[in-house]
Amino acid sequence: MFSPAEVERLSEEFEAKTPQEIIKWAVDTFWPQIALSSSFQTQSMPLLHMASRIRRDLLIFFLDTGYHFWDTLIFREQIVSEWQLNVLDLYRDTRWDVFTRQHTRTLPLEDPNLCCFIHKVQPMQRALKDMLAWISGIRRDQTSVRANAKILELQKDGLVKINPLLNWTKADVNHYMEEYHLPSHPLFEKGYRSIGCAPCTVAIGLNVDERAGRWVGRGKVECGLHTEMFQHKDISEVQKDFQLNISSMDK
Repeated sequence: MFSPAEVERLSEEFEAKTPQEIIKWAVDTFWPQIALSSSFQTQSMPLLHMASRIRRDLLIFFLDTGYHFWDTLIFREQIVSEWQLNVLDLYRDTRWDVFTRQHTRTLPLEDPNLCCFIHKVQPMQRALKDMLAWISGIRRDQTSVRANAKILELQKDGLVKINPLLNWTKADVNHYMEEYHLPSHPLFEKGYRSIGCAPCTVAIGLNVDERAGRWVGRGKVECGLHTEMFQHKDISEVQKDFQLNISSMDK
């Protein structure tokens, strides 16, 4: 639909736009082949709130990895019910079932990259296959990888990734949360500033990076949804990033 040059031009223009303006443009441009992804943690609330006010029936993907805190799942149900959101849960490919059951307790610790690929990257790739656009909630101040992102990013398969909150800071999120009296994830006040899967998330102090509690000590800061890994549909192209032997897996 858009050429690389057009996407780059629009992305530069959107640097001066509000997140709401960017979301509205995206919905108007790509409807109905557009979806938003959310982890339903505290930082997710502003984007969910904005999007629901622009288009209540916007499709929202939630990656149900099987490793979430119960608090996350309960909070998700609460928000979906109260805000009447159109949420679709995404699950791993069933062809991984035997393998993951054999490694249920150890997979997140032994090979977090493979775990994320199975439970996050592949399901999202599959869900976006027939979409034209994907709205994400990443911000430049979150990680060094995200610091180089653009508001609009054209994927190799033609999908347009849209990052409306890219220029926001943690302070902007807090201000919006306070202005609209949005609820926080129940674990937030217990020191969980960025909440992912339970085996890979710990509570942290107030004055450290908000994502410092993710994959502690494992040299990992991203799950793969927002890295080069997401561009690879063939598992053989990313197998070098995994620790466990999956050569016998028929994918």
